[in-house]
Formats: sequence, structure tokens, C-alpha cells
Amino acid sequence: MKIQIRKFHYGDIPEEKAGGQTSYYKSTEQSWPLWEVFIRSKQGLDHKHAGSLHAADARMAIENARDVYTRRQEGISIWVVESKNIHASDPSESESLYEPAADKIYRHPSFYDLPEEVKHM
Repeated sequence: MKIQIRKFHYGDIPEEKAGGQTSYYKSTEQSWPLWEVFIRSKQGLDHKHAGSLHAADARMAIENARDVYTRRQEGISIWVVESKNIHASDPSESESLYEPAADKIYRHPSFYDLPEEVKHM
């Protein structure tokens, strides 16, 4: 009786899971939604977009984001948003979108006279 011992190395894919369209990773990517990750590096700063990842739910997305994007304790807060819930304006329509704000000069701080008591503005 001959016993065959196969040694696996980190990153090896077992033969039964290897190959074209039937791989585990392909099916996971199709069934798990895409999440956008935002990280706040320090208290008082804004959250910044760090990247994207696939996860089954919000809890898993936060845990994966922690492991991937804050390995060296770069962040103190993580936001995840499912990509399908993010809506953006069309860059080709930017002129018509922002044009109405141009004629409202009272919205600019230079329109007002500041009292002398107010400094650093």
C-alpha cells in the first residue's frame, strides 16, 4: 500500500477547485454584491474612499474592509455602502447641473461684510 502525501503551499488551489468557469471565486463574485469602503483615518477628518470589495452582507463587508484596508491601524472608522445604492451625476451634464448656482452671489462668503470681531475667516 502506497500513501501519497501532497504538500500544499499558501495560495495553492486544490485540484478539485481549480479550473475555468467552475471555480469557487467566480461563483462568489457573481452572488456577492460589491461594496464601497470609506475609511476615516483620524478623529475629526472626513471618511475617504479606500476601495471596493465583494461581501455577502454589511457585517462581512466591514470585517473584510478592516482586514484589507486598515491592516496597520490606519483607520478609526469604517463605512461600507452597497455599490448599487450609490448614484452619481453625469459628468456631461455638469454645466446645466451647476449653472443655477452661478447667479446666486449671496451664497458666496465674499458678499457679506464681516465685523472686526470675527477673525480667521
